[in-house]
Amino acid sequence: MLLHLAAEFDLQRDVVPWLAARSWAAPLDTSENSSALYIVNVERNGKIIYTWKGNQRNTHIGLYDLQTKQNEHLYMFEKDLRIISCSVNKERTLLAVSFRQYPEEERVSRLLQSVSKYLALLIEIHPINNVRVLKAVDSCVRVQFLYPAEGRNTSTESRLLLVSEDKYIEQFDIHVVAEEDQKMVIQNSGQLPRARVADDLIWAQWDMMEQRLFYIVPKESTSTLKCVQFYPNENFNSILESHLDISVNGTQLKLVNFGYDYCQDQDVASKSLNLQVFTSKAGGLCVCCSLASDIPDEIMYSIYFLHKGYNKTFKVSLERTESHQLKEVAFMNLDYYVAAYLPGQFLHLLNIQHPDLLCYSLFLTGEDARIDKLQNCSIRSPLTSTVLDCHAGSMYAVSISDSALLQFLQNSKRDSERLAALHCALLHFRHMEHLEMQVIWWISENLSTCHSFDPIQEFIIASLYCRMCPETHNLDKLLPYTSLLDWIGIIPGVTCTTDIISLPVLEFQNSKGFWEKLNSNLESVKYAEPHLHYHNNVLRREWRNLSEEREGRRTTAYLRNIFENAKKVLSYLDTWDSEERLVPLFQEEDYQQQLLMGLMVAQLKDHLMRHLQYVGKKKIDQIVLDYVANLLNLVHRIMKEVWRRYQLHSCIFCFDERGSTEEFAVFHIMSRILEAANGMCMPLPPGFHTLHLGLGVRCLPLHTLLHYIDSGVLHLTETYVRKLLKDLDDTEKNEKLKFSIVMRLPEALGQKVRQFWNHPINANFIARKYVKLLLEKLGNRQCSRPIPERLSVPVEFLPLNYLTNMLAEIENQGLHPREKQDHVNVRFVEETALKHTVTLLGLKYS
Repeated sequence: MLLHLAAEFDLQRDVVPWLAARSWAAPLDTSENSSALYIVNVERNGKIIYTWKGNQRNTHIGLYDLQTKQNEHLYMFEKDLRIISCSVNKERTLLAVSFRQYPEEERVSRLLQSVSKYLALLIEIHPINNVRVLKAVDSCVRVQFLYPAEGRNTSTESRLLLVSEDKYIEQFDIHVVAEEDQKMVIQNSGQLPRARVADDLIWAQWDMMEQRLFYIVPKESTSTLKCVQFYPNENFNSILESHLDISVNGTQLKLVNFGYDYCQDQDVASKSLNLQVFTSKAGGLCVCCSLASDIPDEIMYSIYFLHKGYNKTFKVSLERTESHQLKEVAFMNLDYYVAAYLPGQFLHLLNIQHPDLLCYSLFLTGEDARIDKLQNCSIRSPLTSTVLDCHAGSMYAVSISDSALLQFLQNSKRDSERLAALHCALLHFRHMEHLEMQVIWWISENLSTCHSFDPIQEFIIASLYCRMCPETHNLDKLLPYTSLLDWIGIIPGVTCTTDIISLPVLEFQNSKGFWEKLNSNLESVKYAEPHLHYHNNVLRREWRNLSEEREGRRTTAYLRNIFENAKKVLSYLDTWDSEERLVPLFQEEDYQQQLLMGLMVAQLKDHLMRHLQYVGKKKIDQIVLDYVANLLNLVHRIMKEVWRRYQLHSCIFCFDERGSTEEFAVFHIMSRILEAANGMCMPLPPGFHTLHLGLGVRCLPLHTLLHYIDSGVLHLTETYVRKLLKDLDDTEKNEKLKFSIVMRLPEALGQKVRQFWNHPINANFIARKYVKLLLEKLGNRQCSRPIPERLSVPVEFLPLNYLTNMLAEIENQGLHPREKQDHVNVRFVEETALKHTVTLLGLKYS
């Protein structure tokens, strides 16, 4: 079970014992009274309003405080009523109630009487005093107090929304004054001031946390979604308008989060639209709608991602087709995800921020989709990550189970499941090191099973995204979220169609919070969001160009700035990790990786400066250093966990034995890290290539080792080659290895390390290289004449004499190669040539 539910409130647990202790309630275990106790409303401050029938069939209203875990009796009606809606103001001085005045069975006898069917009352409850009639009508009404911002002193002012089944909403302004003995009474003696908020609506939803009213006005072929924002200063205005291709003509008014009369809601739900609006902290706005399907064994639902400008319609083929079990899809708001849930069938978690690729959304069936405590669809989502089971009278905090998510990740067979679970895990585990370790272990075991994506790339990019984006507004639109450009995979049993829709129209001034973020999301859609993300194409080209330039170009001011950037990143890392590192990284300089590191800092800084000018240069410098340092730290984190799991130590730099099975496994993982880094043009921690080469020498046969070097999988580093030439003895096998390595050294590196191998093979190579360089310097010039007996010991070997005299003349002309080493000269060439010749002839050199 992926979703974990923790009961925050339960009528049987939190209310029934309190009622029983006071003998206030009729027996609740009889069929007659089984529905007498139920939740009526949940207020913004976490207060839950409920109602029950007393021993004398009186109707009581109570309140439960989630924070103090205390119950409070608010009011009692001395008759049997069906409470439809109820709300209490923040100060708990006023209570608004709507109810049906008589049961359905009395309807016929009351037809001839001039008694309205529904009544809405406003009651003074501090203390209980006057009662004022707000509405006495034959159509159902619901009431809801507005809650001002925290800390605002509004003890004398209250505002109340009244929603009528006649498809209008109005607001009442209520002023309360304190009389003697602190009695709070309504000041207005006549009609309460009121204002019309909305007309002709067919659907409405109340967002109690943000004090927003969403409602739909039907048109001929489409519908218009509108939103009214209520402000602490008693004003309200229509702030959003969006056209939806949803036909709602002829349906009964449907209300969401305007009270929770289960029986009334069930009656309306069977005749009206199943639709809910969800928002997220990051500025996401989704409309979730259950659709009717012509196919009996198929469920349809649409998610309108208004902040992205498109909607997705899903058709799910059900495994079991018992018609009596089929119910409507229930929707839940989990902030980063929207959940579509059909008990006994499936659970679909849709990624709100990145809904474009289906591989980032989890579609679960069977045991993974089961939610034990929610076996019916009579649920609401009054708060983010909260569900209210109206039928059972329970409210739960919903979270993704860490253990279940890890198990799902480990058991997944399809790439779409693996990728969605991996991203979900990185989002939820970024502050839990032990769980992130489990993800790294899973990656190390499944590098060969993921065919359509690279798990190392996804781990690094998604981790950086999750760590960096919450810190700065709009950074999520500029940093990459994934390494994938497209996804062509399918989810078995699920078909999805995507349609472009018009973007919502916003009308607000100087609004902060959600509306500012939503507007930013809409602006990024208008300006082609994918093109705003940072790409490595320019970085790759610049790195390649600078890597191929000669030493003379590396002293420019541009390059000095690049390497200064790299030093800042590495010094930044030193302050993060002061403990002794388990993996021997960051212990040497690596020109190529520092060059790439500095270039990434420079180019990412330029990218952010173009789009985040309001942030400021100092802040952007900090973001960029954080990003690149976190990148290197993630690679080190992978290495550390792999090192720990396979229990490796520093023996990889020893040459006296072959590598173990564990070392070979780590070598394979490091090869995949290198492949992932090359694919993303991503720098690696200094020392990575030395460590990788050391494992390769220990684990691979010579021909495979040389193939890996030639193909660029293994990189020859000065640190390791120097150690190899100095510490490895000169057996025939080792001579072959050394010579093969020396032959493959880049020219500049070879000049530095060949001197550490005192062996005829190496001397021959150095001599030949020196002669070649001298002759290349000579070019078309002519030597004046041979110089006889230049050397201290004349040798009667005319070809060699001629060559050495000519080389000596070249040296005299000042044509020494720039790479000339102190001990390499014509004498060195002559002695090396003689030693090599007598060795080939089987003679002894003296």
